[in-house]
Amino acid sequence: MEIKLLAITEKAEELIEFAARVCYQSFNKIAEGSAATFIKKLLAMGHETPFEHAYATFYIKGCSRAMTHQLVRHRLIAVSQQSQRYVSENNFQYVVPPSIPSSAIDEYKKDMELIRAMYAKWKNMGLKNEDARFVLPNACQTELVISANFREYRHIFKLRCTPHAQWEIKEACAQMLKILHSKAPNVFEDLLGLLKE
Repeated sequence: MEIKLLAITEKAEELIEFAARVCYQSFNKIAEGSAATFIKKLLAMGHETPFEHAYATFYIKGCSRAMTHQLVRHRLIAVSQQSQRYVSENNFQYVVPPSIPSSAIDEYKKDMELIRAMYAKWKNMGLKNEDARFVLPNACQTELVISANFREYRHIFKLRCTPHAQWEIKEACAQMLKILHSKAPNVFEDLLGLLKE
């Protein structure tokens, strides 16, 4: 799976600080480096609405549709995903779950080839992509662009970076958390402990 940060709010932590200081009318306390301390206070108070002013956009490629079905349940993210209606899946790639024993990998691959043949059969019978896709598996690889504000990313990471999360979305969210932490460390520092669980 490939995850790439496409865009992020410039000076995100300073923007969050400024937005929060509007609430408290404490502009006189803005100084070089004051965002770090102030963001930690906001998190301790549970005042996360100022985090909604900073955004990040990611490109995710090579994940399964099973994973994206989980991701799109977070309704506050914007999603643009590869279409199975307009894009042919004649040569679809697929994700192999790590729980499949190595002794069964060949059987799994044969099943995927059988599904590929089923898809081709229905296309050859005149079905459009939008109807032939009904036989495709959740294992189909896809790509998408997602955008969300920092508050929503924090919410997603709290749910999807836990031991209870499905392995693929956990891997994707762990990568995104590390990337966002490198860009806005004070906003995401407290969530890094999730990666050790």
